[in-house]
Amino acid sequence: MGTLILQDGTVIKGESFGAIGGYEGEVVFTTSFCGYQESLSDPSFARQIVVMAYPEIGNCGINDFDFESDRCYLRGLIVKNYSKQESHYQAKETLANYLIKNNVIALENIDTRSLVKKITKYGTMGGFITSNDVDNDFIKEKFEEIRNFKIEEDVLDEVSIKSRYVFNPQGKINIALIDYGNKKSTLNELAKRDCRITVYPYDTEAKEILENKFDAVFLSNGPGDPANYKNQILQIRQMMGKIPMFGICLGYQLLALAAGANTYKLKYGHRGANHPVINLENNKVMITSQNHGYSVDMVTLPKIMRPTYKNLNDNTLEGFEITSLGIYAVQFHPEANPGPEDANIIFDEWINLAQKDMNRINEV
Repeated sequence: MGTLILQDGTVIKGESFGAIGGYEGEVVFTTSFCGYQESLSDPSFARQIVVMAYPEIGNCGINDFDFESDRCYLRGLIVKNYSKQESHYQAKETLANYLIKNNVIALENIDTRSLVKKITKYGTMGGFITSNDVDNDFIKEKFEEIRNFKIEEDVLDEVSIKSRYVFNPQGKINIALIDYGNKKSTLNELAKRDCRITVYPYDTEAKEILENKFDAVFLSNGPGDPANYKNQILQIRQMMGKIPMFGICLGYQLLALAAGANTYKLKYGHRGANHPVINLENNKVMITSQNHGYSVDMVTLPKIMRPTYKNLNDNTLEGFEITSLGIYAVQFHPEANPGPEDANIIFDEWINLAQKDMNRINEV
C-alpha cells in the first residue's frame, strides 16, 4: 500500500508498483493515452509527480527505441490500472522494472479521474508520494513540510549535459543547440534535415557560441519556471540579432523574456498530445504535443514580437516571431514524440529561414 499526500491536505491510498521510498514533487497530469515511455524519459517532467489521465498504463512495456533521454526524471507516477503483463512485440521489460531501476515511486488503483478533476479545479500543487502505508502522524508531519511547496530553481543543472558534443557530424547546416533538458527526437528531426548539431550545456556563455560561426542557435525544451533563469535570459539577449534563433517550450519562454515579454504560471498547465493550435497567419489548425506549466503573456509582447500561434482550448499564446532579428519560437513540441506529427513541418520552415537569415545577417 502506497500513499499520496497533497498540499491541500488530501490523502490518497493506492498500491505501490515502483521503487521503494518517498519524494516531494509538483503534482501534474498528462492527457496522453499513448507514449508513456517518451513521457517518462522527457526531462521537462523533472521533479514532478505525474498523473496519467488515460486509465490503462503499462501494457506496451518498455522498449529500446522510444526514450527521449538516458534516464527517467520525474519523481512519481500515478495511474488507474497498471498492466503487469506487457504485450508489445518490442518490449524488453515491464514498466515496473524500469521505474524501480530509475528510482521512481509509482501508485496504481488510484481514482485518476477524480484527481485530475481536483487539479483542474484547484491547480497544480505540491505533493509527497511514498511506497509505504503511512500513519496519521507521518501524514501530519509531511503535510506541514509541503504546505509551502515551491518549485526548485536549480533544476536545469539536473537535466542538462555537462560538456558539449556533436550530433550528426556529417550534416551541412551548422546548428548550436543549448540543452535545457533536450529530447532525443529534436536532435533526430534536425539531423533528418542535414543539420550538424553541436549541443551545449545550459550555462554556456553567448560569446562561446558566437565565436564558432554557427548558422543558427536552437533553444531546447526543459523544466521549471523560466523567470528563474536570469543568466540564461542574459546570454540569449546577447545573441539576439547576431544569429538566427529558434526555441521550443522553455526555449520559447526564455526568448520571450529576453525580448521583453512576461511569463506566468498556468493553473494546471498543458500536458498531453491532443492540444489544438491555430496558425494565426493561415488559420490552419494543428493537433500538438505539449508539456509546460508556464505561458507567455500575450498582452506584454513588445511591438517587435508578432504572435504566430494560439491555443484553441484557452487562447494562450503558442508562438511568436521577431523577423527583424531572425527569431522564431513555439510553445508546443513539433518533434512530436509522443503525439501527432502535424507540426513537423515547422522544422522545415525553420531550417529554410535560418539559411535566409544567416545570409541577410552576413550581408549586414
